[in-house]
Amino acid sequence: MMEEKNVLQPSEVLPAVALRGMVMFPTTTLHFDCARDISIAAINEAMNRDRRIYLASQKDPAVDDPKSDDLWNVGVVAKIKQVLKLKGGILRVSVEGAYRAKTVEILQENPYYQMVVSKFPEQSTEKDDPKYLEAVLRTVKEQLEEYCFFAPQVSRDLVLNAMTSDDPQKLSEYVANNIAFEPEEKQNLLMESNMILRLEYLAKLLVHEVEILKLEKDIAERVKEQMDKNQKEYYLREQIKAINIELGESEDGEDDADRYQKKLDALQVSDDVKKKLQDEINKLRRTPYGSQEGLVCSNYLELALNLPWNEQTEEKLDVNAAEKVLEEDHYGMKKVKERILESLAVRKLAPDIKGQILCLVGPPGVGKTSIAKSIAKACGRNYVRMSLGGVKDEAEIRGHRKTYIGAMPGRIINAIKQSGVNNPLILLDEVDKLSRDYKGDPSSALLEVLDAEQNFSFRDHYLEVPFDLSNVMFLATANDAGSIPGPLYDRMEVITLSSYTREEKFHIAKDHLLPKQMKRHGLSGKTARISDDALYGLIDGYTREAGVRTLEREIGSVCRKCAKEIVAGEKKSCRVSEKNLEALLGPKKFKDDDLNRENLVGVVNGLAWTAVGGELLQVEVAVVEGSGKIELTGSLGDVMKESAKAAVTYVRSVCDKYNIEKDFYKTKDIHIHFPEGAVPKDGPSAGITITTALVSALSGMEVRHDVAMTGEVTLRGRVLPIGGLKEKTMAAYRNKMKTVIIPQNNKVDLHEVDPVVKENIRFVTASQVSQVLDEALIWPLKNEVTEQPEQQEPKSLPDMPKPKGRASKQPIMEKV
Repeated sequence: MMEEKNVLQPSEVLPAVALRGMVMFPTTTLHFDCARDISIAAINEAMNRDRRIYLASQKDPAVDDPKSDDLWNVGVVAKIKQVLKLKGGILRVSVEGAYRAKTVEILQENPYYQMVVSKFPEQSTEKDDPKYLEAVLRTVKEQLEEYCFFAPQVSRDLVLNAMTSDDPQKLSEYVANNIAFEPEEKQNLLMESNMILRLEYLAKLLVHEVEILKLEKDIAERVKEQMDKNQKEYYLREQIKAINIELGESEDGEDDADRYQKKLDALQVSDDVKKKLQDEINKLRRTPYGSQEGLVCSNYLELALNLPWNEQTEEKLDVNAAEKVLEEDHYGMKKVKERILESLAVRKLAPDIKGQILCLVGPPGVGKTSIAKSIAKACGRNYVRMSLGGVKDEAEIRGHRKTYIGAMPGRIINAIKQSGVNNPLILLDEVDKLSRDYKGDPSSALLEVLDAEQNFSFRDHYLEVPFDLSNVMFLATANDAGSIPGPLYDRMEVITLSSYTREEKFHIAKDHLLPKQMKRHGLSGKTARISDDALYGLIDGYTREAGVRTLEREIGSVCRKCAKEIVAGEKKSCRVSEKNLEALLGPKKFKDDDLNRENLVGVVNGLAWTAVGGELLQVEVAVVEGSGKIELTGSLGDVMKESAKAAVTYVRSVCDKYNIEKDFYKTKDIHIHFPEGAVPKDGPSAGITITTALVSALSGMEVRHDVAMTGEVTLRGRVLPIGGLKEKTMAAYRNKMKTVIIPQNNKVDLHEVDPVVKENIRFVTASQVSQVLDEALIWPLKNEVTEQPEQQEPKSLPDMPKPKGRASKQPIMEKV
């Protein structure tokens, strides 16, 4: 701007009003409201005089009580045309500008401003050439026309009036008054005393506004391309976003990125994890709102920032309290309970120990899944169950990469998020039923999860950063250990759960299942009572399983029958005993084995293991005249057939001792039969049973009917150990056997046998078949048979090697 020349101008004293956020021009009309007392007093004073008033703009509109330094020193002397009184004492004033004036002196500030002002004259410069003035005037009109093109909200009258005006002063003030320039820019126009410089400054402001409008149009067009026509809200958000991106500023208010940033700042994680999450937040800020990539970033951050990186539950390390919880919830399962209590004791002595990975292997229904809940409760950990049955995609464990549409994390990370802590108990249910296909092998993905040396930095494909699983207690369940891949099996501590015995089922039914079902069916001890013999009747006559699921269903059926009788008014209370079980449930589904209770030749009681418990299985041998053929029937497997052949060979080696014809294998046909021919049978533990039956049939000696046996036989007559002793002895007890012959090496397993069985059965251990025969056969008197010298066992026949490693997958029902 050009400096003013010191020209003496006439001055006058006028009341003054400070304008906030607006500027008055001499040739224009202005309407404004007065609410401040100092402004109202000035208006009243002007009305009492000649209606003239001095209007000066505030430098800062936010100042409520302006002083002399807060006002511009150039304003406009105007004449008040109209004053209206509004509610609240507010005055609405209409003024018309007269001339520009300059503040000479402020006479008073209270109760209103009173100032000495003088006219602010026009000044001239070297550019005051009429042609130059006309050129600048045209420039202003052209810029105004372009401005109106990009700003369709501008009134047509504004354009028309401006284009037809040839007065530079009126044009400049008219345009400045009707276009939304900043107050400071309008004040600069007012303070410019030279007309040409004022027009040049106005043209500069119009050029700047045109550029802004062009940019706004470009932004609007770019937004419009991304806009869904039916979503107005989407359009508005995109417009704000695009403007902020163009200006290099962030959105006003707290958006998703700000919210995620606050969570990240409060998160205590490693630098690598924090850097990765920070990169994702920055990417989200740069991504257009509502885009697919923004949605992917948002979903990722929502998961990662809500994971329990540092949250833990306080683990309960009181061994006595944990033991009480486990005993209350489950009957039996001593091995599992002891192992859990041992883990708690070790954790208390060495808190930093890692790698508690257990695998419970047992038949269905024995409580593998339910004991996991009790373990979590006893340890004070959150419980999460993850079913793996039928899972055949590696991504189910490790997750999908974010590049795929619909990608999500794997089940491990989801289980962690579901638990809300980083030290839950995660149950990997049915781990033996994992399968594989072309998408990968999920069991291989579990190797890292279940390896205590690696799982402290488990990487999910979706999460892409390591997560510490070392604080997690993993508990796996399986029905068949043979179906678990070797490397995975090697990473777990396997605890085998055998099927429940008759006594265990009774205690479980009485202490847990019966109260649960009675409560579920609205019964109490006063309205229904089921006797102990009724429970035994349910176990023996209506169920044949390893666990107690069917037993619980049968108890529930009895409870429903009782509830019906009580509601129908037939009885006030229901009493169930073994005698009226058939009236409630119908005939028994399973009956006791029809065993001969007399000593017979060639018939021996063997003991077998099945998936639903132990069984007593008789072996029958018949010897007839023939040519030495051996017939094996009863749906036998290869291992059992080989046991029968080994038994025949052993019997041939001891013919003299038991008064057996030496050439029986040439002159006799031998038929070995196992009843229940529809049931597949396999395994080596029937060896001594077959041998005893052969010796009895060939020698004519009877076998004691109250003796049962189990054990593998070798060609040299050794008795090798077997498995499933607990179930087999329970079957012997159930069938009222008095003596059970077991291998010598199974003596250490007798501690697993139920105490009731030990009280009622005499156990005989044998290391040689001769000991078995001495105990099982009924020998004739000495004068009835000639003693034969004991024959040396053939030394040239090697012993059959015992299979090593884990048992292979068994048939549908195996009897060993």
